[in-house]
Amino acid sequence: MEEKLQTLKNTAVDELSRVSDMETLHELRVKYLGKKGSLTAVLRSMGSLSPEMRPRIGQIVNEIREELEQIIASKTEELKQAELMRRLAAEKIDVTLPGRRPPSGHLHPITLTLNRIKETFMRMGFKVAEGPEIENDYYNFEALNLPQDHPARDMQDSFYITEEFLLRTHTSPVQVRTMQSVKPNQPVRIIAPGKVYRRDYDATHSPMFHQVEGLVIDKGISFADLKGTLELFLREIFGGDVRVRFRPSFFPFTEPSAEVDISCVMCGGTGCRVCSGTGWLEILGSGMVHPRVLEMSNFDPAVVSGFAFGMGVERIAMLLYGIDDLRLFYENDLRFLQQFR
Repeated sequence: MEEKLQTLKNTAVDELSRVSDMETLHELRVKYLGKKGSLTAVLRSMGSLSPEMRPRIGQIVNEIREELEQIIASKTEELKQAELMRRLAAEKIDVTLPGRRPPSGHLHPITLTLNRIKETFMRMGFKVAEGPEIENDYYNFEALNLPQDHPARDMQDSFYITEEFLLRTHTSPVQVRTMQSVKPNQPVRIIAPGKVYRRDYDATHSPMFHQVEGLVIDKGISFADLKGTLELFLREIFGGDVRVRFRPSFFPFTEPSAEVDISCVMCGGTGCRVCSGTGWLEILGSGMVHPRVLEMSNFDPAVVSGFAFGMGVERIAMLLYGIDDLRLFYENDLRFLQQFR
């Protein structure tokens, strides 16, 4: 029996010494030390031995088991270390190579245009004012000389949340809120940029778009001040050669009112498809603040006067960048947006 155990040990040691992978090592562990392994079989057969031999054989089996377990543990660590070195060699990183920069974002063309508009007016002494996008019907319409039965509401009555609240259709409510936040007849010079909402959707209209409106109130403000301010602004944005003209129009909150046109930036005013052959492009609306609007915000039209104007940011961006479909701004097509990097 002792010779058989010695032969078993020598065979096991020899096989373990030649192992080169974890799977084979596991198989040899089961073969010799498992529940149905060779050493376990010897222990189960000890019942046939004489009482004098059992202790001796049991001791030898335990010594062989301990020795094999040590060899297996050592071999396991050796194979793990070899696998680690193999992976390090195969997966090594060349730290001398330059890193790959992730793609960086950039400002949207609407944001670029809006920033340019704000910077221009701020250089002229205007302050930026903001207000809520969910607006009270009073501020959005009534305080701007648009009572509930006024027909001009039909062009703007859009997204109501309740009978009293709606998504604002212009940033004019910011003008009212600003007038009511200062002392009566105090000077006001603000622009009100922000998102507005109307039920339009085509190549030149969107249900959500951006506006910048302006308001100036002080003693002695005249239409000449309005004209000079807007001409300076438009030449700052579109270049010093651009021509500006004012056409009579109607807005409930200004009197007199005027549409403002610029000479076509595509053809220089000679006539093209963009300007429908007229040589002019409508760019914004303006006018002197209606006396009734001043009175509703506690300003005395006999003491002060003012002018207001409003423009669509998308409209200006389309002209600046030569874009013929407003919907491109909101489709999130990277091929389009990356042109403004």
